[in-house]
Amino acid sequence: MDFSVKPNGGSPSPSSSTTPHRFKPSAATASDRDPMHSWWESVSKQRSRILSLSSLLSGGDEAPISSLADSDRPALSLLSSRPAYSLISASLRDPSSGSGSDPLCQWLYETYLSSDQPLRLVVLSFLPLLAGTYLSRIHSSDSSSLPSLSGFEAVLLAIYAAEVKSRAGKGVLVHIPDLSQPSLYHTPRNGVDRSRDSNHVASVGVLSPQLEPQVAVKSTKRAGIVGVGMQCYFKEVSQMPAWSKLELCSLAGAWAGQDCDCKEKIDGEGDKVLALTNGFVDSSSSLNGSSEIEAEEEEEEQVISSNGVGVGGGGVRIPLPWELLQPILRILGHCLLSPLNSEDVKDAASNAVRSLYARASHDLNPQAILATRSLVSLDASARAAAKTASAESVGGSSNVNTPSKSKKPEILLSSK
Repeated sequence: MDFSVKPNGGSPSPSSSTTPHRFKPSAATASDRDPMHSWWESVSKQRSRILSLSSLLSGGDEAPISSLADSDRPALSLLSSRPAYSLISASLRDPSSGSGSDPLCQWLYETYLSSDQPLRLVVLSFLPLLAGTYLSRIHSSDSSSLPSLSGFEAVLLAIYAAEVKSRAGKGVLVHIPDLSQPSLYHTPRNGVDRSRDSNHVASVGVLSPQLEPQVAVKSTKRAGIVGVGMQCYFKEVSQMPAWSKLELCSLAGAWAGQDCDCKEKIDGEGDKVLALTNGFVDSSSSLNGSSEIEAEEEEEEQVISSNGVGVGGGGVRIPLPWELLQPILRILGHCLLSPLNSEDVKDAASNAVRSLYARASHDLNPQAILATRSLVSLDASARAAAKTASAESVGGSSNVNTPSKSKKPEILLSSK
């Protein structure tokens, strides 16, 4: 299977495809305006893609996936199925995966080009694992002897090309407010600066620059292409399953390539705000149970290493330029602070942020140090607030069982 990309910067497509993916202007018919027809068309497309996916898996493992096609929302059922995620992840981790003839990469590629949003969510849920496997193989010491990874690159280019098209040649900007001017939420501490024009426009920062169409994954553009994929993942991160977020947190910590003690000693020897075990623990209990935590960390590192992503001193150190690190940190920020995330996701994100902080400290990268240190501080504040609230709720519940003297009803007197 040969993957190629249109020279005009559109979505890449396999050369074996006979029908180009284009939007042809046509008169709106009654069926196009019928919501029920559109829904049924989307469900039919999702069922077709799921059945084609089940046929790719060998050894009778396709049953958990094929049964999802009977759901009213097939793509979302596939997205939320842990057994299906495990089966597909195992195929992506296979040493022979990622080549141009890989049928799973072909499926991911064609599924993302279908423009069906629920199906695209399914593809994005596997992006952390796909990107992690791809980058670890590219930057491994024996990368010259590895098979072609054009299948992985085709999926990354499909996501990148779709984002180029959706942005329509514009970058992603953020408006930075001028704190010297009053607003609905604050009054300047030093008074209002009258020297500035009342129509002063807030500063504009570039969150993501204008994207250029790419027809191949070059070494100089690789981090940017993967970073754009992570931006697309971040836009849908609230709909990603917990196991996909855990995969990203584990890979982000592995990409840092640092596992030194400095990630646990940011503010001193006794600063232990991360509890990798159940619940929240104080610094004394964390120190007493350090051997258990270290054992769990070692076991987790062995699992990640067996999946093809090295960590620690003997693993693969992935280059992390800002165009790749920034969207990863935004995803980790969501994993840390979103109240809907499980404690496993928050703990994994906290460990990943600390590993990235250690990496930035060793690299003397001030931009990365500021960003990762800010996330560590936010994580510590959130955990301290949660611990205080938990203690207050326990204290409040204990007071409920304490007998108290009933109060006499108040009598209100009124004069006629």
